[in-house]
Amino acid sequence: MVLRYIIMILLFFIQSVQADSYRISSPDGHLSLVFTINDNGAPVYQLLFKGNTIIEPSAMGFTLKDREDLLDKFEIQKIDSSMTDETWQPVWGEVNSIRNHYREFTVTLKKNIPEDILFILRFRLFNDGLGFRYEFPAQKNLRYFIISEENTQFDLTGDHKTLWIPGDYDSNEYYYYTTPLSEIDGFKGNSIFEISTRSVWSANGVQTPLMLKAKDNIYINIHEAALLDFPAMQLRVNKQRFCLQAHLVPDAVGNPAYVQTPSHSPWRTIIVSDSAEKILASKLILNLNEPSRINDTEWIKPQKYVGIWWGMHVGINTWNYADSGNIKLDGIDWSGLTPNKKHGATTENTKRYIDFAARHGFDAVLIEGWNVGWEDWFGNWKEEVFDFMTPYVDFDPAILQKYASEKGVALMMHHETSSSVTNYERRMQDAYKFMKKYGYPSVKTGYVGRIIPRGEHHAGQWMVNHYIRVAETTARHQIMLNAHEAVRPTGLHRTYPNWLACEAARGNEFNAWSVGNPPEHETILPFTRLMGGPMDYTPGIFQIRMNYYFPDKTEQVHTTLTKQLALYITMYSPLQMAADLPENYERFPDAFQFIKDVAVDWDDTKILKAEPGDYIAIARRAKNSENWFIGVVTDEHQRQMTVSMDYLDPGQKYLARLYLDTPDAHWQDNPMAYRIEERLVDRDTMIELDLAPGGGAAISLSPVTGR
Repeated sequence: MVLRYIIMILLFFIQSVQADSYRISSPDGHLSLVFTINDNGAPVYQLLFKGNTIIEPSAMGFTLKDREDLLDKFEIQKIDSSMTDETWQPVWGEVNSIRNHYREFTVTLKKNIPEDILFILRFRLFNDGLGFRYEFPAQKNLRYFIISEENTQFDLTGDHKTLWIPGDYDSNEYYYYTTPLSEIDGFKGNSIFEISTRSVWSANGVQTPLMLKAKDNIYINIHEAALLDFPAMQLRVNKQRFCLQAHLVPDAVGNPAYVQTPSHSPWRTIIVSDSAEKILASKLILNLNEPSRINDTEWIKPQKYVGIWWGMHVGINTWNYADSGNIKLDGIDWSGLTPNKKHGATTENTKRYIDFAARHGFDAVLIEGWNVGWEDWFGNWKEEVFDFMTPYVDFDPAILQKYASEKGVALMMHHETSSSVTNYERRMQDAYKFMKKYGYPSVKTGYVGRIIPRGEHHAGQWMVNHYIRVAETTARHQIMLNAHEAVRPTGLHRTYPNWLACEAARGNEFNAWSVGNPPEHETILPFTRLMGGPMDYTPGIFQIRMNYYFPDKTEQVHTTLTKQLALYITMYSPLQMAADLPENYERFPDAFQFIKDVAVDWDDTKILKAEPGDYIAIARRAKNSENWFIGVVTDEHQRQMTVSMDYLDPGQKYLARLYLDTPDAHWQDNPMAYRIEERLVDRDTMIELDLAPGGGAAISLSPVTGR
């Protein structure tokens, strides 16, 4: 039930001694927004937390192309205020209900020079942060315009500790740097050669979500919500003033955004707390997104899956059927090509994965490399790469549909667009009909490479609109979506709940063939990339060292085996992959039991302990169940941690199964050493954990009776 109050302005705002200055407080009174029109007629905002300044007075507005800017010379025409307090239920998620409680302050600005223009600023102040956006109402003098730059600033109070990746128009697949704000160097991204498509734009550029920690232990997270018909926002760092300014990803001709009124920007978000745990618990970004546009959501189901995938990354299989180059979709006799005998997506191999999934209770099998065209796709800026409907000669979709159906396992389609997006847009309607014909209820899309239309970027306005078209089109076909190499999420899974997950960050596969992900990586991602939405990180790698497959390989996963289990809890997603090879799970059946047991949809989540870049401990209760699961991860440092059980039901005993690092475990020296313990616990129990360097712990809890 929505409780919405329109209250007199004086109840919400205290007018300062300066004219045209207003103050609004969050529902709990801890956060305060101060809004001012300065002497130049420019809008300025300031944010305080418990009386202390978080964001100094900061500029707002836009620079426009070939017309008067929306920066200054404004006067306030109207002020509106309201309060909302409602509760809504997500289709799936970390909790079964979400409170949406905020005070709103809306300012209508009028500019008279050289012509009358209206411009609206809408602020929503929650207990855990601020969201604001720019609105452009329909009007005679502002119908269509081009934005050259956004001038939103986040003027910080000092040289904060910052967890960042380089500003890049095309890739989020960097490991994180932790430095003071003044030591950011975005050009470090140019040395990360394993990223195939990089567009680093400045030494002072960083991406959002950006995580900061002030010297007074205040945590600040800056991002955006509801990114629709607009380029992604990145940030330019002023290292002398400790100021961040919005920077919009441009298009092929250098223009960031084309706007036709009525319209509005995405929300700019600032989440603030003196508790790192509360940062992770925030639902501010979700609350700033619109409710589901899909009326019937019964077909949308969180999934746990296995797949023909890891074998290609470790090098024992290939996506391509043959090793020929110069392949065209038309005019090639595919049956005449010589197979390389390493092709992974064969009918027989897929059956093996289906059998494994059925035997162990998995929902689906992902199949990559099933369709013609992989022989020369990579590295060529080629448009007609895949048609998404023609299988290789050793892959029979009709046989596999029948086989999977009999086993009670769904098949998961893979559409690697190779970033030839014009090609995908021409073909995706037919491709989705093909999926429905052969029983594929979900699709993993990929965008590896440089975008076609040539010159567009992965995070530009054109591509943002493409991702939305895919979400809407798959929804019409009742298909669930998992997008890889796409723009980072901004909470749109509330609006499009069929959009189960994204990658949009450096995933687990980098450990198979590059310098990998440092042990701290998984303690940073929940504070950065996952603030906008779930990630298909593909955890669960048991065979840590790659020399198991080829003796000369030095690559390895930079965690212990037990930490791989804990990631199913700490790296939230309703779409979780058991990413290793089936035969590796069969070598460790006792550890594999946790992956089989762990849920992917939740009724409750407790952030127990957290510090960005150091450690995370989370407990979750499975959907429609009394079973709890706990995940604890650490960085490269050994760590002792005490985990509370005070969220368990009073008077109830639980059987706890603990998956632990051994005393001599180490992510580098002894990564696959683990032990399993069982004990009875209740809400008064405190569990002492010894976490190995790069290690973790995973715990399953189920109620017991009669003991």
